[in-house]
Amino acid sequence: MEDNLITKVRKSVDIVDIIGERIPLVARGKNYFGVCPFHDDTNPSMSVSREKQIYTCFSCHASGNVFNFIMDYDHVDFKTALKFLADKAGIDAGNIKLTKKVQKNDHLYEAYRLANIYYQNNLKSVAGKKALDYLKDRKIDNSLIKKFGIGLSLNKKDDLTKLLLKKKYDLDDLNRIGLSNVDFDMYQDRIMFPLEDIEGNIVGFSGRIYRDSDESKYINTKESSIFKKGLTIYNYQRALEEVRKSKQVIIMEGFMDVIRASSIGVNNTVALMGTAMTNDQLDIIKRMSNNIVLCLDGDSAGKKAALAIGEHFQKKGIEVKVVTIPSDLDPDEFIIKNGEAKFKELVSKAINYSDYKIAALKENINFDSDLELSKYIDQVIKETVRIDDDIRVELILKNLAKTYNLSYNTLEKRFRDYEKKERKEQVTIKKPQEIKKITKYDKALYSIIYYMLRDDKVIESMKEKKIIYPNETAKILVNEIIYYYEKYGEVEIADFYTYLDGKEELIMLLNEILQLNLPDKIKEEDLAEYIKVVKDYSKNQAIKRLKEKLEKEEDPLEQAKIAEEIKKIKLGE
Repeated sequence: MEDNLITKVRKSVDIVDIIGERIPLVARGKNYFGVCPFHDDTNPSMSVSREKQIYTCFSCHASGNVFNFIMDYDHVDFKTALKFLADKAGIDAGNIKLTKKVQKNDHLYEAYRLANIYYQNNLKSVAGKKALDYLKDRKIDNSLIKKFGIGLSLNKKDDLTKLLLKKKYDLDDLNRIGLSNVDFDMYQDRIMFPLEDIEGNIVGFSGRIYRDSDESKYINTKESSIFKKGLTIYNYQRALEEVRKSKQVIIMEGFMDVIRASSIGVNNTVALMGTAMTNDQLDIIKRMSNNIVLCLDGDSAGKKAALAIGEHFQKKGIEVKVVTIPSDLDPDEFIIKNGEAKFKELVSKAINYSDYKIAALKENINFDSDLELSKYIDQVIKETVRIDDDIRVELILKNLAKTYNLSYNTLEKRFRDYEKKERKEQVTIKKPQEIKKITKYDKALYSIIYYMLRDDKVIESMKEKKIIYPNETAKILVNEIIYYYEKYGEVEIADFYTYLDGKEELIMLLNEILQLNLPDKIKEEDLAEYIKVVKDYSKNQAIKRLKEKLEKEEDPLEQAKIAEEIKKIKLGE
C-alpha cells in the first residue's frame, strides 16, 4: 500500500466533517468540541482541530487522525477505514484488499449463516406457502422479507440438524448455540427472524408461530458464547448509515415495529431485545447518535418501559425524547391503521423525557385530595431539578403556580432546597488521582518535541545535538520525528499518526505532548534553555557515574584524577 495513497485520502477528507457525521460538534474558537464517544462522558471533552486534522479528548486522552477515529469508532482495521474514506472522497482504492479478521467463533457464525439460507429457501418453497400468505396478510412483502432475511423452519423434527451434521458441525456446538435441541431442530414450523450482533453476524433467531396453536407466540435463541441479549440491538447495522444521515435514532420495542417502520421508509430505527435496557446497549446507542427518540408500545407496559429507559439515559446525562402512541397500540399496529404521514407526524411531536415523566406523574392522582396533590407537586419539583434549562424550569414552576393557585415563591424555595440537596449528594469523596510526576528534564524534552512537530528549524537543531536523553520513549519519538522529516521533507501531525500506527507507547506519549498548553511559536532563547536543561541531564549522569567510581577507588592518585574530571564537567569544560 503506497504512502501517497494514504496521504491523498487523508488530505481529501475533513476530520471535522467525518467526526461530525457521528457525534454532534460545536465550533468554539479555532476548534470544534463534542462529547467523546470513547469513554463514559456527558461533557464535550473532545476537541477536533480542522487546522491540524486531529482530535484529542482531554479526559480519556484518546487522540489521532481521521483514520484512528474511524478505526476506533466503527471497530474496523486500517484498510477498512482507508477504503471507507477513499470511497467518501471519490478516490479509486480498488487495489486495497480487505482481509476478514479470523475470529475464534467464525465457524459458529457460519452455522447460523447456513441455517438462515436454509430457512429462507424453505419460505420460497411450496412448503412455505401458508407462512408466506400469513406474512402477506401482515403486509410484509417480498422486499421486506429479503431485506430482513425472514425465513421458515419446517414442520420436520431434524432437517436442519442433519444438514449441519453433514457439513461436519459438531452436535454439541449446535446444541450449545441454540440451533439444535439434543438431536432435534430447536425451531419447527415457525417464521424465522434472524438476529444479528453489532458486527452484522447472525447469532440467533426469533421464531414466531403463524398457525393456530397453544404454543408460545415466540421462541427466542438462548444466550450463548455468540449471542448476548444485553449486547444485541436489532437492526443496528442496517440502521447505522440512515442514523448518520438523519442524525437521529428511534428505539422501538420489537423487531416487527422496526420492519413496519422500514415499510414506510423510516430506516433509522432499532429495537431492544425486550423492554429492559443494559448499560452496554445504552453505550452502543449513544455512539450511534445523541438525538434519541423512544417509540415504544402505547399500553401500560410500554409506558412503564419508556419511563425506565428514559431514566437510564437521564442518569447518563442524556435527554431523550418520547413518542406517545395512542390507544394502547404498538408502532406496528399504529402504522398499519394510520399510515406513513400520521406516524411521521407523531415522531416529529416527540416530547422531552422530563416532560413525559412529569405528565406521567399525573396518572392515578386524586386531585381532590390535598395530600395527594401536595405529593404530586413535590414529585414534579424533584423532577424539575434535573432539567438543565433555567427557562424550562421557570415555565414549569409558573405553570404549577397558575394551575393549582400556589405562590411561585413557595415553589421556587422548594426547588432551591432540592437543588441544594442534590448538589450535596453529587459531591462524593473521590480517591485522589495519582499524579504522574515528570522531571524537569522530561518537561524540557517534551517541550522540545512539541515544537519539533510544529517547526522544521527545531528538528534541524535537534539533528545536530548529541544528547543523552532522560527518557527512552521520548528518545525514540525524537528519532522517529527526525527520520520522518528526512524521508518526507515535512511533518504533518495527522500523517505522522498514521506513520506511528501500532506503536502504542509512542502514540500515548505523542498524545500527552500535544496536550501541553504551550504558545504556538518558540523563541530561540527559550529553545536554547530547553536544550540546556536536557544537556544538564547528560552532565549530571556523567557526574553520578564518576562519583560512584570515586567511592570504589582506593588509589589516592586515581581518586584525584576522578575528582578533577568531575570538576571539569561541572565547569562545562
